[in-house]
This record gives sequence, C-alpha cells and structure tokens, in this order.
Amino acid sequence: MTPTGAIRQFSAAETAGLLGPAAAADALAGVLRAGLDPESCPPRGAMAVPGGGQLLVMPAAAGAYAGVKIAGVAPGNPARGLPRITGTYLLLDGPTLRPLALFDGAALTTLRTPAVSALALRHLVPEGRPLRLLLFGSGPQAYGHLEAVLAMRRLAEVVVVARTGSPNGAEGAGKLAAHARGLGVPARTGVAAEVADADLVICCTTAREPLFDGRLIAPGATVVAVGSHEPEAREVDTALVRRAAVYVESRAAALREAGDLLVPEAEGAIGPGHITGTLAELVAGRMPAGGTASCPQLFKTVGMAWEDLAVAVALFEAAGGGVQ
Repeated sequence: MTPTGAIRQFSAAETAGLLGPAAAADALAGVLRAGLDPESCPPRGAMAVPGGGQLLVMPAAAGAYAGVKIAGVAPGNPARGLPRITGTYLLLDGPTLRPLALFDGAALTTLRTPAVSALALRHLVPEGRPLRLLLFGSGPQAYGHLEAVLAMRRLAEVVVVARTGSPNGAEGAGKLAAHARGLGVPARTGVAAEVADADLVICCTTAREPLFDGRLIAPGATVVAVGSHEPEAREVDTALVRRAAVYVESRAAALREAGDLLVPEAEGAIGPGHITGTLAELVAGRMPAGGTASCPQLFKTVGMAWEDLAVAVALFEAAGGGVQ
C-alpha cells in the first residue's frame, strides 16, 4: 500500500524491469475480460508543437483506477541523441482521483505496445513449429517486440530489415540481429522482399509509406503494424489490406487514426466493414482464432489509453502498491 499523500515514482529502469511482456499482456487480457470496452475509450488528444513535434494526451479510467499519459513525439530528437518519444504517466486512485504514481511515459509505452501485439498474437498465431520472424525497425519497439514474441513462441530465425533512408538504419539492424543471436536465436539482416518467406512480419517504424509489397505475404502469415497513429501514414500497402483478415484494438480508434486502413478506404479499395475483428473479441473467444491458411492476417494497432492504464496498474501493484 502506498502511504496516504505519497506518490510512488517509477524510473525508466524500474518500469522496464518490473513486468515482462507476457505479464503485461495478461494485464491487458484481464481488463478486457473484466468488461472494459475499448470502443468507449476517449480519443487521443493531439496538439502540434512549434518545431515539428506533437504533444499527446491520453486519459482513461477503469475499475479502481484512472490515469493519463502526456507524451511528446519529437522527430528531431534522435539526431540530438535523445529519445523520439518522451513523456510521463500519472496513475490516480479512481474514486478520489488522488495521485498514486508517476511512470516514465516512454518506458511504459515501450512495454505496453509489444504486450498488445503479444496478446493479439496469442490468438492469431497457432502454436507449433518455430516461426520465421521478419522485423522492420531497430528502435526500442523492435527490441520490445522481439522479447514479446520470444516469450510466447519459438523462433527458427529472425531477419531484421533496415528501413531505406533511415538514419543509422543498417547499423541499427545489425545491432538488433546481434542482440537476437545473443538470446540464442539465429538472426541476420535482410531485405524487404524476404517477407515472402516469413511466418510473422512486425513493423515498428516511423515510416509514412508502405515498407514492402503486400502481394508477397504468404497466405497464413501474420503481419503486425504498430508504427503509426496518423490517418495519412502507413507501414503496409493497400494490396495487403485488401487480401488480409484485419484485426484492430478498436474499430472506432482504427477508423479515426489508422492510415494503414484509412488510405485504402480513401482509395475505394475497402470499406469500413473490412475489419474482421477486435482484440476484445479475440480475447472473449468471439472470433475464429489460431490462424487461417486461406489469407494473411493483419493486426493494426494505434495505441490506446486503456492499454497504458492496464499496464500502469499492473506495474503499480507488482511493486506492492494498491488503492486504499
């Protein structure tokens, strides 16, 4: 229990070390099973900041807790040796709105986003033979997603693809491949066309245009795209979206923010009803699970405030905190 009036402060290292992606995914599943409806989650607030950055505000409330993330997206930061994503998460007691804890917002995001993907993959990717994973990106989310996949499935190989034109892309891809080898997984760098041989493709980039030719994705393969929450930006192309079974965190959020779906819709290639199902439906067992051999599967995530809250609560309680 946190003493009355005391605010527990979690450093980035504490946030990263208290929970693994599997436990964070369990926390997300728990709030969905308890009845939380992502469709009713408040929309993300966004404001442009002079200099090219963006300020995001993401509030949520569920059960005995409430919380808000204030995050900054500063595209120029990597060139300054600073993280692209900054921010703070404030966790509150729900009934009294008394502040309980502060978390490093970037570290929380780095944990919760792979956990969301891991929860979806539990239902979309059948257990069985080891998977060939192809990763686009080499930043914190790519490392987090590698850890999340390793926590739930066996991997035969990891191929890391550097995004064309990305600063230090080839060097970053090489470092991530070396990291994967250090975890005992055969790993190397590769090229985008190798998606044709992948069982699982994960896109963790800041790309605004498609990363690969969606016609190459094999039926039965699964693609996860987490890099964008903007209506004009996308990591996957219309060809993939049109032929895939599409899963999202929330229909409302996806149709507000997911450029991966909104651009094909604007082109007339798909309609709003093209979404096959949601994360909540998968967790509740209301959708076919375990993969399909007839078409690819796409899980598109934009990141939602209820996810931050669920993981922040799990971290707080894992550290011995609790509402009074």
